Amino acid sequence: MIALTVWQDLLYGLGWLLSKIYDAVPSYAVAILVLTVAIRLVLLPLGIRQVRSMQATMALQPKLKAIQQKYKGNRQKQAEEQQRLYREAGVSPFASCLPTLLQLPVLIALYAVLRFPTDVGAYPESQKPPLPNSHIPVHSRLYTDMVNQSGGVKIGGFDWLCAAGQAGQSIELKDRHGVALLDRQPPHNPLPALDCGRGIPVRIPFFVLIALMVATTYYQQYQMQKATPGGATQQQKTMTRVFPLMFLVWGWLFPAGLVLYWTISNGWQIGQQHFLIRAKAKDEQAVASGRAKPKPMAKRSRFAEWMDRAQQADKSRRQGQAGPRTSAAGAAGDGAKGGRAEAPQGNPSGSKAGSGGGPGKPSPQRSSGGRSGGNRKKRRKR
Repeated sequence: MIALTVWQDLLYGLGWLLSKIYDAVPSYAVAILVLTVAIRLVLLPLGIRQVRSMQATMALQPKLKAIQQKYKGNRQKQAEEQQRLYREAGVSPFASCLPTLLQLPVLIALYAVLRFPTDVGAYPESQKPPLPNSHIPVHSRLYTDMVNQSGGVKIGGFDWLCAAGQAGQSIELKDRHGVALLDRQPPHNPLPALDCGRGIPVRIPFFVLIALMVATTYYQQYQMQKATPGGATQQQKTMTRVFPLMFLVWGWLFPAGLVLYWTISNGWQIGQQHFLIRAKAKDEQAVASGRAKPKPMAKRSRFAEWMDRAQQADKSRRQGQAGPRTSAAGAAGDGAKGGRAEAPQGNPSGSKAGSGGGPGKPSPQRSSGGRSGGNRKKRRKR
């Protein structure tokens, strides 16, 4: 329940911020551009950490490959050595994924905010109060332009509310049961059809936007792989080919405004990576020429500490399991040794059981012999 409330607050917050930007600059594309830059500025520290973590992880690729070759048939030992290498280098292989994971909720939230007409609280004619809320403030200029598909939301035949799959069509705004959707604002009139233009030429801007999104997604990954010492791994190459294809499908289904957001975000990431990669190359050249000293090893991350704790716990668990077995085996071995050592005392002649008593028990003759021997010694002393 708390998570749902936080999620709704995020949607309302993004809608409110977008409407305020639109009030200042009445252009849907510019408002999304400014919103994207604002989000990336908030995530800038994490973005810088992501790039540096990716650089550090890629710098370890030659050593990781050597470990894989050395312990090719022992996956457990291979994993332990890789974890040790990450700990010593102070690198977290998951840190490079963190900013991307943090962007996914924002991307999904923006999809919910920019999706028309659900984002403006449209509801079926048959629905009774309470009416659904709008992620875009109802009394804002952006809300009015989105409902009427006017102002900065629409440029000629290009509507930022449409998806590429809807281009060149007129989409009736009805629910899945065919009931007309009404405006959230009084007097609650039916929403006009979503006008996505006519003919083939109007589809060209949508296709260009998708091409830009796919190209920037590809280049963003290629840029980091190009800077990888020893070349990219096969998995990285596969992701570089597959990931843009996924966005090709999403670009066809998502509204143009959301495609624009992701394209701008990719452009920001490309520029960020460019400057950080360039700065690292300059530092390495300065160290190689003797103009600067090598930077100290990175501080151990929390990931490294967690890995140490996990390894210690796993080691303790294994020792706890092996301890009782070792004790039992040692006791059995001591018993066997004791049995072999006592056998000659009880049966020095090596005779089998049945010849004057069982194994380990002295025969009566030997006992009497032992007593008579003792008597002879007493007589000699006398």
